[in-house]
Amino acid sequence: MPDPAALLPDLVSIAAAAGTRIVEIRSRPHEVTAKGDGTPLTEADLAAEAIIAAGLASAAPSVPVVSEEDAARVDPPAGVPFLLVDPLDGTREFLGPSGEFTVNIALVKDGRPVCGVVYAPALGRIWRGAAGQGAAAGALAPGADPARIAWVPIRARARPAKALVAVASRSHLDKDTEAFLTALPVGDRRSIGSSLKFCLVAEGEADVYPRLAPTMEWDTAAGQAVLEAAGGSVATPEGAPFQYGKAAAGFRNGPFVAWGAPPAA
Repeated sequence: MPDPAALLPDLVSIAAAAGTRIVEIRSRPHEVTAKGDGTPLTEADLAAEAIIAAGLASAAPSVPVVSEEDAARVDPPAGVPFLLVDPLDGTREFLGPSGEFTVNIALVKDGRPVCGVVYAPALGRIWRGAAGQGAAAGALAPGADPARIAWVPIRARARPAKALVAVASRSHLDKDTEAFLTALPVGDRRSIGSSLKFCLVAEGEADVYPRLAPTMEWDTAAGQAVLEAAGGSVATPEGAPFQYGKAAAGFRNGPFVAWGAPPAA
């Protein structure tokens, strides 16, 4: 397995190239079709997928890749590290005005994401993190050189006893998540798309992100890697570890809660 910290610069460059292509396609008329489950599939999804697949084949040729657009064709052996990719997370945001969509790439080992990159090209922001190496954020406009990013270390803030800042899905807020939030001492709530919610918690701008509605592993792995590298955590609502590599379940996630740093002693 490649060293997670050593792999991060490659993942940043690959995500940057994919994000640049996504923004180019978004700026002009483009094709939108529907997947078998009725969710939208755009020209940008497929173009970003191709860029990332080629980049990972060069950067980590021996590591299996599980991507949203070809998951049915990939089944990494149990216990083998693998890469998780969502080439365009937040397709509804891509199609709408917000620009709150991301490119997500993560490396998973022993059921946990050990490094990851989240790039929001329309917002010009990128995040990276690796286990034991910390997390950082930077500005990156589409087409800019990722080698010139001025990385700034980020850290999740200690969880306050009250007046929590919560983030929740803009497009997929369900009644169970709403009930979970209602039971917390939330003082402010923000709705935002894609894996950006993990990044807000990682930067200390929010304290909690619950998601009790279904997600897929490629939706969450990169954001979790960034958040945990920044001192936060992701677990089931009962506090159990949030595991990856669920090939038998089609890489489908159960409920989770993402938290910032533990309360100050």
